[in-house]
Amino acid sequence: MATSNGGGGGDGWSRAWAYLVSTRHLVAGGASVGVGAATFVLQAPTALPPLLAVGAYIATVTLWPEPDPARGLPQPQPQPQPVPAADPPERPEAPATPPATPPATPPAATPTTPPAAPPVPRLWPQLEELAAFVGSAPLPPSANVPGLLVRLRTAGPGPTTEPIVRRRLPLAVDGYLRALTWQPWVPDGADPVAELARAVDEMAALVPAS
Repeated sequence: MATSNGGGGGDGWSRAWAYLVSTRHLVAGGASVGVGAATFVLQAPTALPPLLAVGAYIATVTLWPEPDPARGLPQPQPQPQPVPAADPPERPEAPATPPATPPATPPAATPTTPPAAPPVPRLWPQLEELAAFVGSAPLPPSANVPGLLVRLRTAGPGPTTEPIVRRRLPLAVDGYLRALTWQPWVPDGADPVAELARAVDEMAALVPAS
């Protein structure tokens, strides 16, 4: 019995000492002292400062929040849940190998016929010499001597073209140059340009078409 009373008295003194050193008591006491000092400074009536000081203490103790008994206690840690073992991945089946297909035989190449080459005009040395001489002579463009040379070169040597190259065309050109030279002294003579053009037309009509 004595042990029980002694233990109860010890617990009471411990709780009283814990309250005296608690933040609630210190803050309430400071508030009451501050209010009492303020009323004293303001020269309030004699009974008012103690009442205000007691009221400030009681109000502070009443409004002070209660401590959370669970605060400060260790919180239970969540236990890790066992992770179920994953099933082994299924091994994909190897696709069936299709039968080998023999390589396709390329089609046989069709021989292509090269295009026919244009006909090569035969060399005619006498015609080329005559063309060089005619090209250096002052012949009128209206006579179209170059056109006659082209037709002769295309047709080539033959029974109708060789007399033109050897005799008729050189004589026609020589006659034009002589008439052009003597024209100032023969004003009433024939027109040399017209005569040459007429001769060229006659010779061109004799050349066979290619």
